Amino acid sequence: MSTKLTGYVWDGCAASGMKLSSVAIMARLADFSSDEGVCWPSIETIARQLGAGPSTIRTAIAKLEKDGWLTRTQRRNGNRNASNVYRLNVAKLQAAAFSQLSDSDTSKSDASKFDASKFDASKTDPSKSGKNGGFDPSESGGDPSVKSKQDPQVTSKPSCPVAAQPDPEVVITDQAILVLSHLNQTTGSRFQVCKTSLEHIRARLREGFTPEEMVMVIDYSKEKWGADIKMAEYLRPTTLFIPSNFPGYLQSATRWDSAGRPERKDWGRARKHDPMKFGPVDTKIPEGFRG
Repeated sequence: MSTKLTGYVWDGCAASGMKLSSVAIMARLADFSSDEGVCWPSIETIARQLGAGPSTIRTAIAKLEKDGWLTRTQRRNGNRNASNVYRLNVAKLQAAAFSQLSDSDTSKSDASKFDASKFDASKTDPSKSGKNGGFDPSESGGDPSVKSKQDPQVTSKPSCPVAAQPDPEVVITDQAILVLSHLNQTTGSRFQVCKTSLEHIRARLREGFTPEEMVMVIDYSKEKWGADIKMAEYLRPTTLFIPSNFPGYLQSATRWDSAGRPERKDWGRARKHDPMKFGPVDTKIPEGFRG
């Protein structure tokens, strides 16, 4: 696991406007990666941990590759395909992250010294890197929790297979971090990924509220309070997501979203009807009637 790349993903990808689902995939790849950005988890491993379908993961990874966030190289193990080798674009991740951190010193990061053009993924044999970790990447998909020496793709299927389920708390925490990243990006804040910042977000997620609803509340509250120096202080997790506030904020945000997300200066400008004011009188005689 590369904590450096994980930090780049949370700071850079979310701030770049990337979809939340794609940010979560990048975060998972960073978890499996070395500091050089090389990893080889299987599609099934990523799908299992995120609770998404394999086809959804494949489509998202193809889009990430097209946008230049990563490259992938197919491998074969005998007569069958093995997991792909992924290389995250460390330079792009670093640039995206540092653009959000004005006080960071890019000269201190060794990621800028990496030359991606010199890497040939076809010459990489990930199966040899498992000697120190005690597992074979071609079998585990880069997942250290899998320790079997037997390839799961060639074993006989159980009579009653049970689909592996993602850890709900891992999914909730990942979603909470994405919501917090959106709050930082939208308001220009620097709330840290810690218990104080995440506890109310995670609590609302456990209650069934969605990350999209939380993002909408953030956008609404920023539009409502952003220009008010005093009220802008309340653009924080401990105000927006506490149980006594969030349902009401969500109701208001939903109406605002349905109205097309008008700017704050246009709120309350509904046309007022004057019951004493009449329109022009139509003096035209309908056809078929005599004047």
